[in-house]
Amino acid sequence: MQMLRGWIVVAMVMLVSPVAGQSVSSELSALPILRDYTNHRVSSHDRTGANDDGNWQNPFQPGETRTIAQIDGPAILSHIWITIATPERHHLKKIVLRMYWDGESTPSVEAPIGDFFGLGLGEYFLYESAVLSVGSQKALNTFFPMPFRQSARITVTHEGDEPISAFYYNIDYERHDALPDAIGYFHAQYRQGTPNPAWTTDWALNGDANVVEHRNPDGTDNYVLLDAQGRGHYVGVTHSILQNQGDWWGEGDEMITIDGDTAPRIIGTGSEDYYLGAWCYGGCGINPFGNVRPTFDFQRYGNPMNGGDDRGAKWMVYRLHTESPITFENSIRVTIEHGHGNHRADNFYTTAYWYQVEPHGAFPTLPAVADRIPRQFETGGPTMGRP
Repeated sequence: MQMLRGWIVVAMVMLVSPVAGQSVSSELSALPILRDYTNHRVSSHDRTGANDDGNWQNPFQPGETRTIAQIDGPAILSHIWITIATPERHHLKKIVLRMYWDGESTPSVEAPIGDFFGLGLGEYFLYESAVLSVGSQKALNTFFPMPFRQSARITVTHEGDEPISAFYYNIDYERHDALPDAIGYFHAQYRQGTPNPAWTTDWALNGDANVVEHRNPDGTDNYVLLDAQGRGHYVGVTHSILQNQGDWWGEGDEMITIDGDTAPRIIGTGSEDYYLGAWCYGGCGINPFGNVRPTFDFQRYGNPMNGGDDRGAKWMVYRLHTESPITFENSIRVTIEHGHGNHRADNFYTTAYWYQVEPHGAFPTLPAVADRIPRQFETGGPTMGRP
């Protein structure tokens, strides 16, 4: 009965929310409904009662892996907060976060810690979405619900060169009597293209005839955001870009193939369109803000880092399918072009997020730490944006 009441709460929240997808409205609408779970936390607090909460007296050494949480189920992780004290540059790319559910031997979550929280270029900036945010100062937050029936284990591996002075964390969870059968396990997977392979360097602008007339109907050589097997649903991606070439980094369509389709079931109209912006975020000659491209961060989508069109420009975009996760019964392959027909050779760094039943398919091998550090490549093509 307790489990039933808990999931009636979920249904009521969906019904009473005045605007679907508005997380604050949903939370406020559900506040009067009493809950049956109990709340708990695993944190880096000083077990002696002193104030060494981030283990300043026990620095995190290079090469070390620490288990920061070992929790018995059934339960749901509701929130994770992390902040890190270290002078090492690019530590966000050098520290690896992994999560294991119900005693599995391979992680369901594996990503550099910065990439997991959307900071794929190893630099901090502030933004807020429904499930991921970075607060002042250098506060990493996720609100993805992460259910498990038997156990959860979270590890952090330090692949940098300098000791981490302190690693602070709060991991909040709800303990339940039971979880329903039709519940998926949270997954997150990191990938990169450094650089993405391009079929030509003979172009000066994205609109050149040989580029525009190139055909790519089935997504051959697209960048892969996610390739998963099993039953579940895809809920989104954070995507960081370092431009190796000038002009607008986008012009690529997303293409999603589901359950063995012979052709993509979902095809979009442009990179910024998939990320729910428009017109090159103001760089396609249609910009009411003049020469300024405003950044923005909304609950389901955003562009909180916007670097312009020249070689070396840095970007971050994200899309969260919280309003309607993209379902699959057997498999899903989520891809996006890097430039029209994959004519561009920029660097992509992505983390895809999804839920599925276990077991999950094999993850790609995590790139070596030196290969994860963002750097420009000489790839030919233009160096500047539009004249």
